[in-house]
Amino acid sequence: KYDLWKELLNIITKNPGSIKTLNVDAVIRSGIRRFPHQVGHLWCALAEYYVTDGRFAKAKDIYEEALNTVSTVRDFSVVFDAYSQYEESLLAAKMEIAESEGMEDDDENGDQGGSGIAELSASDEVDWRMMRLENLMERRKLLLNSVLLRQNPHNVDEWHKRVKLFKDQPIKAITTFSKAVATVDPSQATGKPHSLWVSFARFYEDHGELKNARVIFEKAARVAYKGVDDLASVWCAYAEMELRHRNYELARRVMRKACVAPDRLKSSYKDKDDESVEVQKRLYKSTKLWAFYADLEENLGTFDTTCSVYESLFDVKVISPQIVLNYAAYLEEHKHFEKAFRAYEKGLDLFNFPHAFPIWIAYLKRFIIRYKGDKKERARDLFEQAVGKITKVNARKMYLLYAKYEEDYGLSRRAMDILDRACKAVEVKERAAMYSIYISRVAKLFGVTKSREIYHEAIRNLPEKDLKPICLRYADLEKKLGEIDRARSIYAYTAQYCSPEKDRDFWDSWKEFEVSHGNEDTYTEMLRVRRSVIGQFATVQLLPTDVIAKTEDPKKKNQRKPVPVGDVIVEDKDGKASEEKANDSEAAKKPSKNQEEIEFDDEDDDDDIIDVQEKPVPAAVFGAAAVGGKNLGAKERFKRKQ
Repeated sequence: KYDLWKELLNIITKNPGSIKTLNVDAVIRSGIRRFPHQVGHLWCALAEYYVTDGRFAKAKDIYEEALNTVSTVRDFSVVFDAYSQYEESLLAAKMEIAESEGMEDDDENGDQGGSGIAELSASDEVDWRMMRLENLMERRKLLLNSVLLRQNPHNVDEWHKRVKLFKDQPIKAITTFSKAVATVDPSQATGKPHSLWVSFARFYEDHGELKNARVIFEKAARVAYKGVDDLASVWCAYAEMELRHRNYELARRVMRKACVAPDRLKSSYKDKDDESVEVQKRLYKSTKLWAFYADLEENLGTFDTTCSVYESLFDVKVISPQIVLNYAAYLEEHKHFEKAFRAYEKGLDLFNFPHAFPIWIAYLKRFIIRYKGDKKERARDLFEQAVGKITKVNARKMYLLYAKYEEDYGLSRRAMDILDRACKAVEVKERAAMYSIYISRVAKLFGVTKSREIYHEAIRNLPEKDLKPICLRYADLEKKLGEIDRARSIYAYTAQYCSPEKDRDFWDSWKEFEVSHGNEDTYTEMLRVRRSVIGQFATVQLLPTDVIAKTEDPKKKNQRKPVPVGDVIVEDKDGKASEEKANDSEAAKKPSKNQEEIEFDDEDDDDDIIDVQEKPVPAAVFGAAAVGGKNLGAKERFKRKQ
């Protein structure tokens, strides 16, 4: 259908003088209503009809009407480009006439059509046309903004852009602000509707009209915003304006007016996101507003008023962990330490882990700084409460603080017990680092020999990927103590978890150890273990994962082989910790036997099969014993003889 319309438009625009009975304007406008996706082209066709007919003033009115009615950027671009080309073509024609003839323009036909332009000289006409073209280009941003606002009148960002276009025209800016706040519906707004009110008030403030700015803020506080945060932002901006002009008491009064929780609402409206209740009645649940009020009172108010605000935060339950820390720090600054500790405890009653973690850490640190070792039982009780509720993610820092306290003010044995609990309480990925700390503290407080038990426990509990560093560290310790056999046993055990391709540092360390402390037999055994491990890892890589899972015994899935370390055997996770030899003196008298030696059986193996080629026995061997052409054996001959 639109193709037929295009043909009709071509006929009309090319032959405007031949059309007498058809109302062209009404026809094209009906097409504009009928084809909303081609509005821009239809408006241009109508304007072109009047241009071809010589009615330039009417064409200009059509272009202006189109720019003020189109609702898409695409149609706007089509109409604006056509309008600018029209103005440029008229300007070029007038400039040619002015240069060549130096006489009045011959746009009389257009003027007769109702242009309303008085007799002008050629140069004045050129200047007037130039001014019209420049004005059109300057209005482009404003016209485009109008198009976008026609698309969505609740677009807050576009209203802000429109106000900026009138930054040098205060009257128009105020008119635009007034129209914006009256048009935008907060429930349908795109953006932050409260920012229009705040910017409106700031405009008056920048021009020295504080009284009008306060009026705008008071009106803004009564708007039905969609969320509590919008209304809270309005009140905060109101107080900030008073602070900028050093009206401190007025700022406190504004916040005191905003932060009021009616008693009848405290039990009724607990959810600030409940849209069934108007936003003004839910304002007291805004943490942002109360935090601003608390900061204001802390800097400008008295100690009692500040504490009252913080206590109100606890009462309405809009406090955050950071506000709890701020309140406690404020009380400590004023030497009210026990009140600060009570503030920490109130916060802990409201929050669980992980949100309670910073409160616990701050509480325990401040308690230790305050009392040191004077109230150990109370401190231990606090620590036990903390570690009893803590999650694995935050366990490491808490246990280390607990162990440090016991080490400084309590018993070293208790500190080691705490570290032992920490190794089991932390996440698996942090367990290796925790065992390293545990081992270093035990070695420092009780000697390196006491750390062997911790090493054994670490080997039992750590995942395979974390075994190599701890085992290398254990082997290095035994090597420093002169326990070469124990160190070799550790290397032999760790080898089963270390790939020769990926863990070359381990195998280089073992090789260096054998070169320095071993002999030909131990070095050969190290090479044999390396070859077996290469085969083990090659088999694991070749077999699919599901095949390995099916062939693996589920009872032995998580068990580890025992680790022979000198006189001690470190067994799997479910086994016992160690096993000692009964009589070391008698064992020392016996000749030592190399445990790595390969034993061979002295007896012949009957199961070996020797492939012997069988040949027929010559007949001469049997001689007369051969009867009937058959070769009889000795047993057959003996039977026949009987």
